[in-house]
Amino acid sequence: MFNLEKHTRTQQFIFVALLVICLSGIITPPIALLLGLLVANISGHPWLHLNHKIIRLLLQVSVVGLGFGMNVTSALHSSKESFMLTVLTLFSTILLGHFLGKWFATDKKTSHLISCGTAICGGSAIAAITPVIKSDEKQTSVALGVIFILNSIALFLFPIIGHWLNLSQQDFGLWCALAIHDTSSVVGAANKYGTEALAIATTVKLARALWIIPVVLLTSFLFKNKTSGIKIPYFIGFFILAMIINTYVSEVTVFTPYIVSVAKVGLTVTLFFIGSGLSSSVLLAVGIKPLIQGLVLWGFIAILALVSILYFN
Repeated sequence: MFNLEKHTRTQQFIFVALLVICLSGIITPPIALLLGLLVANISGHPWLHLNHKIIRLLLQVSVVGLGFGMNVTSALHSSKESFMLTVLTLFSTILLGHFLGKWFATDKKTSHLISCGTAICGGSAIAAITPVIKSDEKQTSVALGVIFILNSIALFLFPIIGHWLNLSQQDFGLWCALAIHDTSSVVGAANKYGTEALAIATTVKLARALWIIPVVLLTSFLFKNKTSGIKIPYFIGFFILAMIINTYVSEVTVFTPYIVSVAKVGLTVTLFFIGSGLSSSVLLAVGIKPLIQGLVLWGFIAILALVSILYFN
């Protein structure tokens, strides 16, 4: 009993110490994610049962905070330019995911969750679609595991590819928003690339997240479920409100840089919590077929989006 209590206290001390480092603002989001992965697989997460709720709350608050650093006119311009690309990548990814699921003989519900998570906005899309298709805990966990594993890779890989291809801030921000699953990794990768990339990526990604609504309705029809409601990501409305305030209320511009700085630290902490939930048991539970399906889908949407941006946008 004594040894167990001592081990728990050690876990808590290590976790809190690394959390304080993330809160200090001296490390980047990718490093925070890496620290979280180390915690998950070496010392362990002492408050794992609270992880999902903390991630959701931190991400939403941080994204709203980033809205205070953005301009409405620029955001509308970015969203308008990306509309057709969003439609193309979203529905082609879901369609390809349907056929890949059959080819790999992946569980139907797991396959659909992975496809929608890749196509729209990662964990948020999975959370919205889960009650509609009535997936069980294992199906949902596998889909989330695939998405979070690939998100973690994207956070490191995309900036490297962007610099290698000499992508502009605008092109990289748009590519991130279209090709990286979860908002946290989109913002983390774009923030590492530059301020303009961050503004474009955040705006386009949140506009893309609104496609949850028609996709949920389509899912309800395909799975013949008329009883479940739609979980609308309401924090997007607060993000838009923050942009409007920043654009049209000049008095707040004195404070907005500080709000944005705090929001960026919040995002760093969010990625630390995401990493701390990816233990070896979670990774092993995913299984090879769902992971391959997710990887193929991710490669498809990343290449399609990049080619479209470079040659047709």
